[in-house]
Amino acid sequence: MEKILISSCFLGNKVRYDGKAKALVHPQISTWQQQGRLVVVCPEVAGGLSVPRAKAEQQAGKVINNLGQDVSAEFQHGADLALQLCQRYNIRYALLKEYSPSCGSHEIYDGNFNDTKIKGQGVTAKLLTANNVEVYSELNIAQLIVKITHPNNAEQV
Repeated sequence: MEKILISSCFLGNKVRYDGKAKALVHPQISTWQQQGRLVVVCPEVAGGLSVPRAKAEQQAGKVINNLGQDVSAEFQHGADLALQLCQRYNIRYALLKEYSPSCGSHEIYDGNFNDTKIKGQGVTAKLLTANNVEVYSELNIAQLIVKITHPNNAEQV
């Protein structure tokens, strides 16, 4: 059975920087959870960051928090651990939180802490993509569902 890496916050776990969750309520996620398909990760927590923690954004190839501290090493460590999970479970698909400095698959915040989004990938999403794991977000979950449930029709989405 195809496993899927999923952001922990999507399952209601309070792992975000602000100590909150970003639960993604979708019947397919419940089905996948019941089937035992989901492998849960929060790369930032896995990388050693606390909950709550200072908000972080990418700036000039680094991840800097709003206190001015470089937390790139923790973000990279969490990304490495997420990749190890994918390798261990032969995971080809990930469902990660868009805009996150770790998990954003198409857009992230611009690094100025003013809620401006730019095209880009989070540290984990970039590493997974480079290692042939397809990364999806809450914004394109429908494409992932088709890919998993109807692999022969996935090109039509």
